[in-house]
Amino acid sequence: MSEPNGADPSNYVRTRSQEGRGDVRWPQAPEPLAVPVYDNHAHLEIEDGDASLSLDEQLERAGAVGVAGVVQAGGDIESSRWSAWAAASHPRVLAAVAIHPNEAPAYAAAGRLDEAIAVIDELAAQPRVRAIGETGLDFFRTDQAGLPAQQESFEAHIALSKKHGIAMQIHDRDAHDAVLETLQRVGAPERTVFHCFSGDAEMARIAADRGYYLSFAGNVTFRNAQNLRDALAVTPRARILVETDAPFLTPTPHRGRPNAPYLVPVTVRFMAGELGVDVDELCAQLAANTVEVYGAFED
Repeated sequence: MSEPNGADPSNYVRTRSQEGRGDVRWPQAPEPLAVPVYDNHAHLEIEDGDASLSLDEQLERAGAVGVAGVVQAGGDIESSRWSAWAAASHPRVLAAVAIHPNEAPAYAAAGRLDEAIAVIDELAAQPRVRAIGETGLDFFRTDQAGLPAQQESFEAHIALSKKHGIAMQIHDRDAHDAVLETLQRVGAPERTVFHCFSGDAEMARIAADRGYYLSFAGNVTFRNAQNLRDALAVTPRARILVETDAPFLTPTPHRGRPNAPYLVPVTVRFMAGELGVDVDELCAQLAANTVEVYGAFED
């Protein structure tokens, strides 16, 4: 849990540990896409790799390979403030703001969950904050004692998404049934995105039937992720998004190395191959879907 300090949000940075990582060199840039797409979810406040990249450098590398914009996602007060600042400062960035489900129990234990959600509410009113996220449920990292705070936070974030009329990005780890039940019980926002979709084909059908969007990250390329490829195969094209979750989930053949928006083309080309569609055709659909969810990047 980050502490609010009132400092200039542009100075905020986190550093990903390099310990035990092996090769932390930035991968070579892929061949540019002919039809631009967008990275639906990234954490560009996190420094990674053998050389730190500034936000401008990240966006320049992305733009050079046909990644026209990035949705920068927050997970606590400080990273959400940074995300809102980044979006306000750069026409190729939109922001998502939230208290991550694994952060919610810590805020609750400190008696500050309501305060934290109030900060997210304030940030969500900014014009270039276009999503509440990432929020949801995580039964992998949070123990039983922390689950009530997760649930409370998730439902509060759903309410914020509806209040501000913006999209919601869901973090769902080992909590598929509970997430779907919550959305059905309280009513999902009009534009609900499963960030880094982790379910199977059956869940994909349920989500798509309810009008949710499924965002696929680099792990769809992993050899042990057949469930994700099965889910991709049954998802209507109008409900598919692509993301990096950078600096995590770097696609094959660069798995384990730092990830960044400029590697989106690797995942897109893999997805096109799995779907048996032309890469340009898929790119056009992905771009249209992104704008449908978040609106235009450039005002």
